[in-house]
Amino acid sequence: MTAADGDAGLADLADIDGVRRVVLDDDALDVLELALTGALATLPPLAGVPDDHSLVLTDAENTPLARLVQDGPSGVTLRALRPFARGSGPQWDPAVRRSAPEVRAELRRRVGDGRVLALIVEEPPTQADLRAMLDVSGQSDIAAVLCAIPVGRRPHPPGHVGWAGLARAGRAIAGSLAAARPGSVVEPLVVPWPSSAPPGIDDVLAAFGASTTIRVSDLRSPEENERMAALPRAFEREVLALYPPASAAEILRVEGTAQRRGAVVFFTGLSGSGKSTIARALGDDLEDRDSRRVTLLDGDEVRQHLSADLGFDAASREMNIERIAYVAALIAAHGGVAIAAPIAPFATGRQLARSLAQPHGEFLLVYLSTPLEVCEARDRKGWYAQARAGLVGDFTGISSPYEAPDDADVVIDTTSTDVADAVRVVREALERRLDGDVAPPV
Repeated sequence: MTAADGDAGLADLADIDGVRRVVLDDDALDVLELALTGALATLPPLAGVPDDHSLVLTDAENTPLARLVQDGPSGVTLRALRPFARGSGPQWDPAVRRSAPEVRAELRRRVGDGRVLALIVEEPPTQADLRAMLDVSGQSDIAAVLCAIPVGRRPHPPGHVGWAGLARAGRAIAGSLAAARPGSVVEPLVVPWPSSAPPGIDDVLAAFGASTTIRVSDLRSPEENERMAALPRAFEREVLALYPPASAAEILRVEGTAQRRGAVVFFTGLSGSGKSTIARALGDDLEDRDSRRVTLLDGDEVRQHLSADLGFDAASREMNIERIAYVAALIAAHGGVAIAAPIAPFATGRQLARSLAQPHGEFLLVYLSTPLEVCEARDRKGWYAQARAGLVGDFTGISSPYEAPDDADVVIDTTSTDVADAVRVVREALERRLDGDVAPPV
């Protein structure tokens, strides 16, 4: 499959009605972004995507992102439809998350045909890493350095530095390299990277203009690796040194069992009101700031898995909300934060969600009061147009009612509030609920 140029115009959605849609998982979305931004010459086979010449590829929110179209006898071309949904945090900063042709052209303008070294920063660099990076980048034939920071859409496991932290550390190390050699060309670069079946890193970075690639972790000495491997046991060593054996055993036994009270942040609003965008950005923000595990239960994703057997009649909608609330309450019971983002059109369903969650954690109802005409004008997924044409039945706001809540804890109209401000308002409301609230050890 040939990938379209990253700066190609977006195709019209009008010609995709009736074309089969395939929902991509997070890893496939990373690969698709690489292809659409020119880092991959072709789109490799993706898990769950059939070998079909007429497909629309969507994210979990059913937003059509790209279409595979027959391009004569030569094969299939990938055409962009809509921009990717962007998260919050430094890993999404357009200044560092750039297309391959753009970066390659800038390097060519600044250093001509000079050798470009890509240093791959896969974890926060150590002091020894910085010294090694300075050594290897200081070779006389190096004209420019790319600090390549591979980040994915899948969340990091608990206890590891997240994508936002890695992006900050990578940009800082690029700044340190540039400061050590004034006038040198050092560019931080965030590269979308799947956690499973990734493409070849050398070929991808070559598309950005790199002549040579080196993993920073490969520059470490055995002694440095041993010191890093010993870090997780540092606390245990100190406890054993400070306390007699019986006391130390009790302290180590309860270490990590003190569990803070969990929470459910429950978004409601019309399709297109901004629920998924703000919920995802809030999740990124909380994971970056807080050690609690954050789980996003997006309405469209839940429909594809947990509630795939349900329709869109009133009874099915209520059952869908009950299932979301039940799962969210379990997450809160274990000290996590569940962020749910269904439409939740009926007051009875939202009240049920509150009643299920509150025995196990805090419950914050966030109403996105964005007017129908604004939501319909956005129509990223094309559903409103289909509902107006009578092709989609029981569509909330058009052929099915939405009962605006009068008990919301936070009300936001995204017509006048941007994503960053909306996240701040919700986060501050949640922090007021959770401040100093610690559940007893399990």
